[in-house]
Amino acid sequence: MDPEVSRNVNETPYSGLTPDVLQEGLAELGFLTDGRLLALNSYENRVYQVGIEDAEPVVVKVYRPGRWTRVALEEEHSFALELAAAEVPVVAPLVIAGRTLHEMAGFQWAVYPRRGGRWPELGTAEEREWMGRFVGRLHRVGRAGRFASRPKLSPARLGDDSIDFVLDGDWLPDYLVDRYEALAGELVDRATDALEAIQPGQLRIHGDCHRGNVLWTDAGPHFVDLDDCMTGPAIQDLWMLLDGEPEQMRGQLRDLLAGYEVFTPFDAAEVRLIEPLRALRVVHYEAWLARRWGDPAFPKAFPWFAEPRHWERHVSSLEDCLRLFEAPPLW
Repeated sequence: MDPEVSRNVNETPYSGLTPDVLQEGLAELGFLTDGRLLALNSYENRVYQVGIEDAEPVVVKVYRPGRWTRVALEEEHSFALELAAAEVPVVAPLVIAGRTLHEMAGFQWAVYPRRGGRWPELGTAEEREWMGRFVGRLHRVGRAGRFASRPKLSPARLGDDSIDFVLDGDWLPDYLVDRYEALAGELVDRATDALEAIQPGQLRIHGDCHRGNVLWTDAGPHFVDLDDCMTGPAIQDLWMLLDGEPEQMRGQLRDLLAGYEVFTPFDAAEVRLIEPLRALRVVHYEAWLARRWGDPAFPKAFPWFAEPRHWERHVSSLEDCLRLFEAPPLW
């Protein structure tokens, strides 16, 4: 069974999630709430900071119904606890009454300690090397075990399934359908060929390692979200940290790898997967928005998604991805 049990959930999944439900669920775990409730930025799940009487607030994460199986969520939590035990700075769920995953009113949820921080700039070589060491430490732990229930990064899952969903949903204006299908299909085919040619190593990775999932303090970076942890190649957790023109990204990657290889080796051949993986992400992102359109939070946050101009820009972005396949690798 696919650990992501339903990628087509299109109803209003959080309509039954009220402040009373949250507070009653916490009370059952022994928390005395003080009435303060702050919704934090999250689209896929619902995340709240909840005030606790005579104690620090906690963060409650309510998982999107119908997305992950229980065993897949428990495996995410086990990975987070394993990383924390190895002193890798991640925010792991609290173990309460021997469990990290709880249920309330039909929702699966977890409680986390509150952790602050700022968006990482990664504007200096020192910061990039620090970030590289951080990812290297995570991957050193990731190589030491295997996921049994989390998904594996694959062009079929991220690419082919996404194309089918967008086309079946009649999202594109008629004049763009053929062009979208041809471009997206070619990108996925070429990404498939690249992965098969290089045969990258497979390890437990963060999976969605962009700056929005990292908080930075004076003590350095830490992850706040392992929701998309999966089995995949190491480069997947590095390429999204790059930004700018090719020459800038070349220098950034050099700095990241200088820190990364302090803790674990890196196969330089994987650098050739950056553009294939970027293309898969571009294709997958549009399908993710389409799959979540029934959630009222999505039309409010992404009102441009259903407009023809957006799909014109998306097709242009697919053309850009295809051109980047021909560019020299960064390493």
